Amino acid sequence: MVLTIAMFIGFARGKMSIEIISLLTIAAMAVGLYFYPLEGTSQTDGLALAFGGFGHYALITICALMIMGRGLVVTGALEPAARVLERVFKVNLQLGLLVSLLIAFFLSMFVNNTPVLVLMIPIFVALAERGALPASKTLIPLNSASLLGGLATTIGTSTNILVVSIAVDLGMPEMDVFHFTPIVLAASLVALPYLWLVSPKLLGDNRVAEVHQKRRFHTRLRIGGHSSLIGQEMSTIMPKLSDDIRFHDTASGPIQAQQRLHISGTHAALEDAVRELRGELAPSWVLDRIRRESSNSDKDIVVVEMTVTADSRLINRTLPTSGIADLHGVAVLGIHRPDRLLGEKEQYSEGGDLRIMEGDVLLVMGLDNDLQRFAIADSLLMLEGARELPRKSKALLAGTIMGFSVFTASVGIFPIAVSALAGAILMFVTGCVKFDRVGRALSGQVIVLVAASIAIGRIILESGAAGWLAELLVLGLQYLSPAAVLASIMLFVTVLTNFASNATAATVGTPIAFAIATQLGLPAEPLILAVLFGCNLCYATPIAYQTNMLIMAEGSYEFKDYIRTGVPLVLIMVTTLSVLLVFTYDM
Repeated sequence: MVLTIAMFIGFARGKMSIEIISLLTIAAMAVGLYFYPLEGTSQTDGLALAFGGFGHYALITICALMIMGRGLVVTGALEPAARVLERVFKVNLQLGLLVSLLIAFFLSMFVNNTPVLVLMIPIFVALAERGALPASKTLIPLNSASLLGGLATTIGTSTNILVVSIAVDLGMPEMDVFHFTPIVLAASLVALPYLWLVSPKLLGDNRVAEVHQKRRFHTRLRIGGHSSLIGQEMSTIMPKLSDDIRFHDTASGPIQAQQRLHISGTHAALEDAVRELRGELAPSWVLDRIRRESSNSDKDIVVVEMTVTADSRLINRTLPTSGIADLHGVAVLGIHRPDRLLGEKEQYSEGGDLRIMEGDVLLVMGLDNDLQRFAIADSLLMLEGARELPRKSKALLAGTIMGFSVFTASVGIFPIAVSALAGAILMFVTGCVKFDRVGRALSGQVIVLVAASIAIGRIILESGAAGWLAELLVLGLQYLSPAAVLASIMLFVTVLTNFASNATAATVGTPIAFAIATQLGLPAEPLILAVLFGCNLCYATPIAYQTNMLIMAEGSYEFKDYIRTGVPLVLIMVTTLSVLLVFTYDM
């Protein structure tokens, strides 16, 4: 208990990193159990307990889920869903968040909340990059909503199934799927408004402030033969595009096929324009060749920014006269130049193309080797921040793999660990995620934290700490009213699940609740439900549940973020659920 409290205080103070505190906890446990082993165990058994978290199925599951989430991102499989939600967020940010919370809540009633959250995390990270609410303000509320939904049915979480099965073993009748759903739905009418309106305000903005204004690239948008622009006036086109897009043409009349429009915008805005208007930012033959070579060589297409230096041969040339595509097989998508210089007429050729000058930044697309040769040959300085384009040819495959894993886990064909691991292996085998890039999918902080929390949960159970707490609880409850007994049991299990694990809380709490009901002459079912509800109120710490850890890296959360938002939610739910149970069972 001292070790657990010390770890929690270390997390809450935030003076040392989570990785260091987690490793120190594991080290203290390993050394302590080696010199003072638990009763009936050897010294090496203590080492196995301390380090067992690194090989635990829960950690393997989380890593596999991270890899599958990475596969959805790098293939662009979630872009359609992200665009739909983006439209809702554009109407109103609060409306978008409410719709997202309700989706997470109702899906988690029937599907295990872990795969639901794995599906939604990349979408909200992408939405944050597109200008919606930052991920740090949405992922904790989203995770809490999914946990609320999982609480509503007996199949919503594995913890619910565990509590119900232990209760049946103790002699209670089996509960159907919707046995306690009305109670949870009533409590959610109080909790969801908190998650929607209050929780985001308690969380900071994790987006890195832009030190410099985003670069705007000038380019020619080539209108394809199937573009939605053809035959339309410019005034009807502009509302369809991002606010970051600017048109620089003065021509009037309807747009024609193969017409080239002079536009400027950020890289993200230009990508949106290409998708919405079915155009291209470079000659189609160059882009087709790059995509073909990428497919044949199984190498990713990269977009990178390059600065033109003083001795570059490109100075005073335009893109059409530079021969870049013919010589190097790369495509220049746009040119960035400070706004104060753009008005100088001599910088444009007779055809209206921008002449390249020293200090310009080129937005270049191609394969990595070709980009390196281009930079060296034409005296360009490659800037940091190269971005790999989504492997869209594998988007359907990645989505199918994720769907298969979610389906098999949610209907109980395979355990979530097996489904997730099989999905991760398929992501590797099919090339949706590459072996040499897997490090980008995994968070070292989460891995060490999971391992430490698993070890803490085991030692709390095996050392007898959980049983000792239960004995203290029984001594005090005999003097309380039935309603206070119920609330105390729920609060006890809630504390246990936030510091150890929900499985430990369920394993320890269910028999205790049944024994207390027998000793005090109370109905057993409401006390068992108090345990079931308490096991799921794991909002206050990142170590309480695996989805809490999944969102930690993506939301750049600290331990105190969970405390700040989770403790009020725990108090709301304990109070509301206790009152509802008291009235439902006439206690």
